[in-house]
Amino acid sequence: MPDHISKKFDAELEGLRSRVLQMGGLVEQQITRAMEALANGDMPLADQVIVDDHRVNALEVGIDDDCTHIIARRQPTAGDLRMVMAVVKTITDLERIGDEAQKIARMAKLVHAREHGTSPRFSEVLYASNIALEMLKTALDAFARLDVAAAAKVVKQDQIVDEQFRGIMRQLVTFMMEDPRTISACIDILFIAKAIERIGDHAKNMSEYVVYLVKGKDVRHITAEEFERETSSPD
Repeated sequence: MPDHISKKFDAELEGLRSRVLQMGGLVEQQITRAMEALANGDMPLADQVIVDDHRVNALEVGIDDDCTHIIARRQPTAGDLRMVMAVVKTITDLERIGDEAQKIARMAKLVHAREHGTSPRFSEVLYASNIALEMLKTALDAFARLDVAAAAKVVKQDQIVDEQFRGIMRQLVTFMMEDPRTISACIDILFIAKAIERIGDHAKNMSEYVVYLVKGKDVRHITAEEFERETSSPD
């Protein structure tokens, strides 16, 4: 490949990376605002999250289209092809995280529309959301810096989010049994907790794509211990 064409191709790939990070920043904002709306009962903010979901979707469509054109025009191989494929997979998970943020915003509106829309697990839900948001930030940083060690950290954090979700679910079931009048509100909170757990899952997926991009290894569907061994071993 002539040098000037190679440089243009490199610029195109860097542009893809930048747009993924732009999309990631928007999704982070969506989660933060959705949880603020839940915590503070800010319904205009919840409405804004719902409306802004189309921006996340538009970025996914645009980046995916760019990837298709790059594959058709440049016919990338090896590391360049892995980069394009990692981008395609990453933006799919980012779009789904955006959907979960929108879901949280919708459920926040239901929670605060109820006269007695509180539950004793509210603080735990906010705590879990902070971990999931940190996972997303770390996964995006790992993608930006091609850092497999950071990717491994995300996998460990996913276990914490899963444990938090199971704890919240157990406590909500107990709460509903003790006071059936709270069933509707508790179910709303449970849906929010599940959305947070799914955000963690998608961030974990993104970290796995970083390992694929850097090492060329598919580390999906393996244990956290196996993941750590893969990311700590030399190429």
